[in-house]
Amino acid sequence: MNIAWKEIKRNKIRFLILGSIIFLVSLLTFIISGLANGLSQDNAALIKDLPNGVFYMNEEAEETYNLSRIDSSIQDEILNKHMDAAALSIQMGFLNDETDKQRSVAFVASTGSKLFESVKSGEIVLDRSLEEEGIKVGDTLTNNQYSGKFVVKGFVDQKKYSHAPVAYINLKDYKEIYRVEEMQLIFIPGEDLTLNFPDLQSFSKKDFLNTIPSYNAEQMSLNMIVWFLVVISGMLFAIFFYMMNVQKIGLYGILKAIGVKTSSLFKMMWTQMLFITIIALLLSITFSQVFNMIAPKGMPFSLTPNTTGLLSLVFLIIGFIGATLSGIQIKKVEPLQAIQQGEV
Repeated sequence: MNIAWKEIKRNKIRFLILGSIIFLVSLLTFIISGLANGLSQDNAALIKDLPNGVFYMNEEAEETYNLSRIDSSIQDEILNKHMDAAALSIQMGFLNDETDKQRSVAFVASTGSKLFESVKSGEIVLDRSLEEEGIKVGDTLTNNQYSGKFVVKGFVDQKKYSHAPVAYINLKDYKEIYRVEEMQLIFIPGEDLTLNFPDLQSFSKKDFLNTIPSYNAEQMSLNMIVWFLVVISGMLFAIFFYMMNVQKIGLYGILKAIGVKTSSLFKMMWTQMLFITIIALLLSITFSQVFNMIAPKGMPFSLTPNTTGLLSLVFLIIGFIGATLSGIQIKKVEPLQAIQQGEV
């Protein structure tokens, strides 16, 4: 520990450069990960915030929920057997506010369930993002296909679907707007995937998210960027520690010649790696949280403590692996040969 600290103080610039690179790469990874999570929430918070459970849609819909139509007799049978189940429909649409400004929303209607907002006919509950755009409780909203007017009864936090704010409406109003009688989906909370119903196809919550247009492609692209950054940072760790170790061959030879064990040299290297990486990660986490606070309101950004902790752990592990791989040469160093190389 003492030798490691003395070397850091003697070679401040070298360790500062290495720490700066780790800081920049980890900060970029945190920000990209925050944007990926933010876009994920913006695309499917309505589904992601539900408890674990199983979605059912019509087999003939071929995994496209928009085309699904649940037979009413099957729906009644399932809802009677499973009291916590709900039938629901989701459709993209538009609302006109009192100034006749048109706003895109995702209409959601469901049978009675505590998992979804319950509203009476003529009432509407909106995602809070619309409150931030100026809509207030008591405002009246219209839709070209609805004969009456919707009265805003309240707002809910973080309910988005397909990048649009969710609008909860009564089942009767939904049927009038879309001229349909059947519901699109049935959701049964719980982990039991063994239930089979005639003509229905089951989806776990994760599988159902992948049926949302653009969700899978969007998340795959962003997650690929995040993990590429992680791999690149791992390679940087290994390369920089390797270069540092090559430059210190003479020092290692002298230390070995005076009786310092190879294990002690590895401990010195790991101590330096931990010192640099932890400081760089603490700075990255601080800066990413500052970015979260100053980012524009419309920018979807969500960096949870779990994600931050997981990425930090991954950086520490790859840092440890990179430093260890680069330090294998320490084991091979012969004191006399190393001292001669150091003199050259």
